[in-house]
Amino acid sequence: MKIGIDVRLWNQTGVGRYIRNLVENLEVIDKKNSYVLFARKEDNVKVKNSNFKIVYIQVKWHSISEQLKLSGLLYKEELDLIHFPYYSVPVFYNKPFVVTLHDLIPLHFQTGKASTLPFPFYKFKFFAYRFVVYKAAKKAKKIIAPSNATKEDIVKYLKVQSSKIDVVYEGVDENLKNKETSAKENMILYVGNAYPHKNLETLLLAIKNIPDMKLILVGKEDYFYKRMKAKVKKMDLENQVYFHGFAKEKELSMLYKKAKALVIPSFIEGFGLPALEAMTNNCLVIASDIPVLHEVCEDAAVYFDPNSPNDLSEKLKDLDSKKFQDKISKGLIRVGQFSWKKTAQQTLNIYKQSFQHSVISRA
Repeated sequence: MKIGIDVRLWNQTGVGRYIRNLVENLEVIDKKNSYVLFARKEDNVKVKNSNFKIVYIQVKWHSISEQLKLSGLLYKEELDLIHFPYYSVPVFYNKPFVVTLHDLIPLHFQTGKASTLPFPFYKFKFFAYRFVVYKAAKKAKKIIAPSNATKEDIVKYLKVQSSKIDVVYEGVDENLKNKETSAKENMILYVGNAYPHKNLETLLLAIKNIPDMKLILVGKEDYFYKRMKAKVKKMDLENQVYFHGFAKEKELSMLYKKAKALVIPSFIEGFGLPALEAMTNNCLVIASDIPVLHEVCEDAAVYFDPNSPNDLSEKLKDLDSKKFQDKISKGLIRVGQFSWKKTAQQTLNIYKQSFQHSVISRA
């Protein structure tokens, strides 16, 4: 096969980490097929194997040019199959493809609170998103979902047959598996963005009930984090809550090792990578009581009601208890079941199935 992968989000957090680890591990396990990575020059994408080549395309994601120009650029490579690792699929592309839908969070939160755009522009953007993701799901040979919870959402909201969707779990970056040790400090950690569905308000209210505990927020500063800083100031929490900003792998792993717990207060998630990262670094996970986090963590986390700051604060006051500390050893066992190599192997199998299906369809 000649397989294309759209890697324009290479340097982004979240999806970028997924793309980088997928490509890195495909290079290890697949010497037979040839790959074309569609990248932007500024992303500085590197490959090691001769069966992987890079084609530079200056097309930004979520743009009009993506819809008007990208299909023609892809056709030039005469691919057997392409993998779009995000929902941004050009609607006019009519050759076989696989798409990864990490979540359908915009379909759950339609209020416009998660957008910096004026409401009319937000509504237009929302309808465009819904149209593009619907078309991508309908036209794809296969859909990859990072969890069963996301798969159920795809079936429910996009009316796609369950058999078309394969669940492929994600893994933990090797650079985050730091063997160094560190004494625990009286602090808890949050890792991620500050979008409304992340429910950071509940976390702030909970920490306010525990004056001697610090909260470290790790994430790239943007409009939503600036808004969160204003909220922290208004709640008089500046001596308790610290904004760390973006953290690279080694720095992040040490933060996990120093923290008494990672808190994930989200109302909804597509997967939950920070939970795995915390587990691999001996950090207790305090997770929102939602299906996807149960799926990822099973009995290796402490769960709380995401609508109850009091429930969360009570759990945080009990961090040193034996029943909670026992979760850390369970986490080390649980995280051993996830790996990017396994992700890549399952994804390669999906490529093969999709290619065979397209050959049969043409015959």
